[in-house]
Amino acid sequence: MALTRAQLAAYCINLDRAEERWAQMQLRLERLGLPVERFPAIDGRALSRVQLGILDASAFRRNMGRDALPAELGCYLSHLGVWQEFLDTGKPVALVLEDDVVFHEDFLQALDAALAAIEDWDMLKLNRIRAKLPVRRACAGKWVLNAYLGPATGTGAYLITRDLAWRLLPKMLPMRMPVDYEGTRWWAHDFRLLGLEPWPSHVDDGGVSTINGPGHAEAVKAPPHKRLGNYAMRAGNYWWRAWGLLKQKLYST
Repeated sequence: MALTRAQLAAYCINLDRAEERWAQMQLRLERLGLPVERFPAIDGRALSRVQLGILDASAFRRNMGRDALPAELGCYLSHLGVWQEFLDTGKPVALVLEDDVVFHEDFLQALDAALAAIEDWDMLKLNRIRAKLPVRRACAGKWVLNAYLGPATGTGAYLITRDLAWRLLPKMLPMRMPVDYEGTRWWAHDFRLLGLEPWPSHVDDGGVSTINGPGHAEAVKAPPHKRLGNYAMRAGNYWWRAWGLLKQKLYST
């Protein structure tokens, strides 16, 4: 059943202290003509003891080969908070944006095409950091809906259905990796993750990430011998994605 923009809940995650970013996003959204609600991001610098308690630090270190950044916890909790607020609206699908999204001229047309093809996906990426080894699944107008044999990370702009948000929320705790890793492990959480290509948006933080700092300087990798768990996870994920794509193909025929 095709949906329309009138049935869409839309949010933009923005830190209270990132006033300049929000002002810039407001201009972009006004030009787009799309009503979007600002969601106050959870500040990783000011987490409560309860919020800090969501982190499984040893699992995160094993999976990622480094310690979690405070801003990663804030980002994780912010996306979960958006999903919960979305569920409270009763609407069938949500558009989730971060405050460094740049919309392409055809964004609204792409959004309409995506909503018309909602029966093909549970989460649909509208931009990416990584989207490797695409596997064509369907078409939506001039756009292709791709699954990915490789990593598909980034949470700058995506659509999520009500059913998936409800099913995924309890599986996200404790935090064992960043939100764009855990939240896109479709083979583990049993959902259909696709990307809409050519991408109708991209992210541009001006080289000043609210997670990794200016020049992404805080994203420091540990020495290789401390990242063995990360290497093992990444290699294993290729196998799980391949098996998951095969199962999805078999079940759809």
